[in-house]
Amino acid sequence: MKLSVIIPAFNEEDRLPATLAEAHAWLTANIRDAFEILVVDDGSSDGTVGLVRAIISDMPEIKLLQQPENRGKGAAVRRGMLEAKGEMRLFMDADHATHVSEAARALAAIAAGADVVAASRQHPDSDIARHQSWLREHMGQSFNLLMRIMVGLDMQDTQCGFKAFTAAAAAAIFSRQKLEGFSFDVEVLFLAKALGFTIAEIPVRWVNEPNSKVRMLLDPLRMFVDLMRIRRLHRSDPALV
Repeated sequence: MKLSVIIPAFNEEDRLPATLAEAHAWLTANIRDAFEILVVDDGSSDGTVGLVRAIISDMPEIKLLQQPENRGKGAAVRRGMLEAKGEMRLFMDADHATHVSEAARALAAIAAGADVVAASRQHPDSDIARHQSWLREHMGQSFNLLMRIMVGLDMQDTQCGFKAFTAAAAAAIFSRQKLEGFSFDVEVLFLAKALGFTIAEIPVRWVNEPNSKVRMLLDPLRMFVDLMRIRRLHRSDPALV
């Protein structure tokens, strides 16, 4: 089973090289079948693209996809998912807050019958090595409550940046995904449920990266607006149950 790892990146010249080196080393040592790492640059203005190009010469499993402009994490993940070649496709963050080794749990969940696997920081067996600030954690809890009310997903954590999909689920879900910002996680899980795919939540070891790209006031407001849009965006799709 070929594994595709998608890493969206926007101005990640400081963090991405170490993440790629660690991910490539772990995948080489632990994945028996072929794998690929797709870095989707989301219109970076720093040296991200040049660094990835330099790394590719020593790690040919890494491929670079470039967005023509900054469009958002959701747009970058969508492109990676739809251009990936693996029978299993997962995305993870460039800061490596969730280590690529969690792919082992995701692979096991898919082997057990899941179509979609979402890492959950709220799972009772999760190991949160470094927490977010009190404010960020409570904002996340408030967002989850609103998400449950407005979208109807019975999930404890939609926003952990580590999710895996079978190729069939990825094609069906990401071809329909419309949101391009941070709320895309909720949308893809909503689509997975509506399309009848089996979703599994797994525990995760997670380390908070203090230099988050989420802006404290603007992005939560946009995410709230996006929650109101999700059902409306897909209500005319006859494939949704």
